[in-house]
Amino acid sequence: MITSDEGQAGLEVDRGLLGRTSTAERVADVLRTRITEGFFLPGVRLSEHDIGNALGVSRNTLREAFRLLTHERLLVHELNRGVFVRMLAIEDVVDLYRVRKIVECSAVRAVTERPAGFGRVAQAVEDGAQARRRQRWQDLGTANIHFHQALAALSGSPRVDELMRGIFAELRLVFHVMADPRRFHERYLVRNQEIAERLDVGDGPGAEKLLATYLDDAEHQLVEAYAKGTAAEA
Repeated sequence: MITSDEGQAGLEVDRGLLGRTSTAERVADVLRTRITEGFFLPGVRLSEHDIGNALGVSRNTLREAFRLLTHERLLVHELNRGVFVRMLAIEDVVDLYRVRKIVECSAVRAVTERPAGFGRVAQAVEDGAQARRRQRWQDLGTANIHFHQALAALSGSPRVDELMRGIFAELRLVFHVMADPRRFHERYLVRNQEIAERLDVGDGPGAEKLLATYLDDAEHQLVEAYAKGTAAEA
């Protein structure tokens, strides 16, 4: 049996881990956000030296952040080569959309009046419209992800928010398979607006119906693009 004094001593030994771990988690948050926003592309090698210097963190802290993101399936470690942004397969696309349909459709289905988080939904639609006017297609993709994050957040669950942050970071890696981001993202902007209009009047079932069709179409489009890419490499 561990005594109170022994437990205290054990915690004191672990004290040094707290600062490093929390810093590693913050570094992982930064890198995850950069992946979500499209700054790190699939297949890119991440330089410990460059990133460590840019963020002002130690190599050990950075390696811990890399480990966290590898666990989240955003990075992959290749022996004797380093750490790379992960390249996803068709099976990953299908699974990501399976999760999205479960979470996002459930979140909007429960809406019976204009939700408290509607402002975030509407802002993402407006950000997408501004990106289109400025012809900033990467920003349009980011606004689209923010829109769907806002939909999932309607569930009111911090655990769902945490889950979906990882899902959408992986999804950004999927989007890079599209040779023409404008052609992929622009068509969904109007559909985002239609879903927002249903939520604005509290029509959760109507929003869910639109969203389910939307996600089916996006999944089919991405799987088709992946299949063509695989065939081209063969």
